[in-house]
Amino acid sequence: MIAIRRPEEIERIAESARIVAGALSGVAERIRAGVTTQELEEGIEDYIRSQGARPSFKGYRGFPASACISINDVVVHGIPSERRLREGDIVSVDVGAYKDGYHGDGAWTFPVGEIAAAAARLMEVTHGALERGIARALPGARLGEVSHAVQAYVESHGYSIVRALVGHGIGEQLHEDPQVPNFGSPRQGPVLRAGMVMAIEPMVNAGGFQVYTEADEWTVVSRDHSLSAHFEHTVAITDEGPRILTQPSPALALRGTA
Repeated sequence: MIAIRRPEEIERIAESARIVAGALSGVAERIRAGVTTQELEEGIEDYIRSQGARPSFKGYRGFPASACISINDVVVHGIPSERRLREGDIVSVDVGAYKDGYHGDGAWTFPVGEIAAAAARLMEVTHGALERGIARALPGARLGEVSHAVQAYVESHGYSIVRALVGHGIGEQLHEDPQVPNFGSPRQGPVLRAGMVMAIEPMVNAGGFQVYTEADEWTVVSRDHSLSAHFEHTVAITDEGPRILTQPSPALALRGTA
C-alpha cells in the first residue's frame, strides 16, 4: 500500500531529508584528489549523528557503511574503502538519515577536480532528468509520467537509463511502495496524490543500460564499464506541486568541467 502522509509526518521526513542534504553538502566541501572514500564515509556518519539522527544505510540488509560511494563506472552501492580519489573521477554519493521515526534519502554525483567534458555532460543530463521527473510529480498524474519524463530526457541525449534499479516510496521504512522506475509509459502506474513521499533517483550510464553486481554482493557496475551518474531527491507531493525535501545548498552546484 502507498502511504498518504499527514502534514506532521511530512515534516519529520523533511527533517531527516535536511540532514541528508547537509551531509551531501559536507562532501562537496571535502571531496578532492587524494582523499579516500573511507574518509568521506566517516565525515558523513559524524555529521548525521551530530544532528541527532542515525545513518539509514548502516546495517541495512547487511550493508557495512553509512553511505554508498560509487566511482566512475560504479552505478550504486559502492562500499567505502581506502581507495583514494583521482583528479578527473566522478563520484556518486548516496546517503540516508533516520530521525524521530522517519527516513530521508538523497544522492549527488561530484567531480574530483577538473573532469572531462563528456563526464560533465553526463552529470548535467542526469541531474536534468531528475528535475524533469520531479516536475511531473503532481496530484492526479500517473507515476508513469514521472518515469517517462526521466527516460525521454536521458535517451534524447544519447544515454541509457539503468533498469535493474528504481526509486521508491519513503517514510517510516527506507524503501516503501511505490517503486519509482526511471523508465516507462506515462499512462501506467498509480495515480499520485498529495501526501505521497518518494525518492526519485535517475541512474544513467554513458553506454548501455546493463549492469552487474560484483562479488561483494553490493557494488553495481555498468556492464560495459561506461561512466555512470546518480542524482536523487526525497520529494513530497503537495496540492501546490512537488516539494523537494532534500533541498540542496549552493555547495551542490554542478561544476568541474575541463
